[in-house]
Amino acid sequence: MLRSRSPLLSRLQPARISGIFFFRYISFSKKSLMTAPPILSLALPSETGRVLSIQSHTVQGYVGNKSAVFPLQLLGYDVDPINSVQFSNHTGYPTFKGQVLNGQQLGDLIAGLEENNLLYYTHLLTGYIGSVSFLNAVLEVVHKLRSVNPKLTYVCDPVMGDDGKLYVPTELVAIYREKVVPVASMLTPNQFEAELLTGFRIVAEKDGREACNILHASGPSKVVITSINMEGNLLLIGSHQKEKGHSPDQFKIVMPKIPAYFTGTGDLMTALLLGWSNKYPDNLDKAAELAVSSLQALLQRTLADYVKAGFAPQSSSLEIRLVQSQDDIRHPEVKYKAERYT
Repeated sequence: MLRSRSPLLSRLQPARISGIFFFRYISFSKKSLMTAPPILSLALPSETGRVLSIQSHTVQGYVGNKSAVFPLQLLGYDVDPINSVQFSNHTGYPTFKGQVLNGQQLGDLIAGLEENNLLYYTHLLTGYIGSVSFLNAVLEVVHKLRSVNPKLTYVCDPVMGDDGKLYVPTELVAIYREKVVPVASMLTPNQFEAELLTGFRIVAEKDGREACNILHASGPSKVVITSINMEGNLLLIGSHQKEKGHSPDQFKIVMPKIPAYFTGTGDLMTALLLGWSNKYPDNLDKAAELAVSSLQALLQRTLADYVKAGFAPQSSSLEIRLVQSQDDIRHPEVKYKAERYT
């Protein structure tokens, strides 16, 4: 009595039942017997989409892909992450260890996907990129993905700095401005990054709106300046140019400025904007309401949990409570409403 059956015997079993199967099997080469099964995210795609996310990664904590992949999966997306860096923890700790992916290594990963016909994506999402070679390689990825799916949506968070401080090489600013912005579908800079990309100072609401117009003229149809410091509050300004040459629909959302510093919030915000704007493609204001409401609920939970643990939240950067906030990601209660500009 056979105690087990080898994989090869299992594959050949139908030959005993049907002559048709028999002749089909014996005409296969040995290699074809090992052909991989179909990729179900391609054969039976999610109604929401399939995302390639190129961002940083930390073993502990939530920044980059750790902030983006889980929320997008909760919203129904298939997500394939490529980690631009892999660190033990975020760089706000006293020390960190890890590796940085270079442009050649990114190209190798993309080549592997391409050789196996796995390069069909509905969305590309990019976040922190730390070198010129890697950013140039990302541009090649955009071109390659669009050669497979011309309708690819490229959501770019141009992570360059914050509060007047640049934390990437200065050479990256020109590449973002001249090469990346023109091929992006949606752009999600903060105030400082929007100023870098436009050369335009943002000191009032009208400046934020004008910065969006300048960015539309360069390429992306959707622009969300995710945080503008304004009179003790944070202001989000969103802009959707539905047709080239037409005035965009613009809106603002006012958010409270929480007296603490959180890591990974920009990465999470961009992921949520991707997730909800794809569900409401003609209503960027509604997508932003849902994204902001999710994020604010998560931040309030994070703050409360640190206080509960006896920690002074203002003393250092805080790790966000992502898993504990999954209900707020799936089903946010909209507490922050968009106000449309007329």
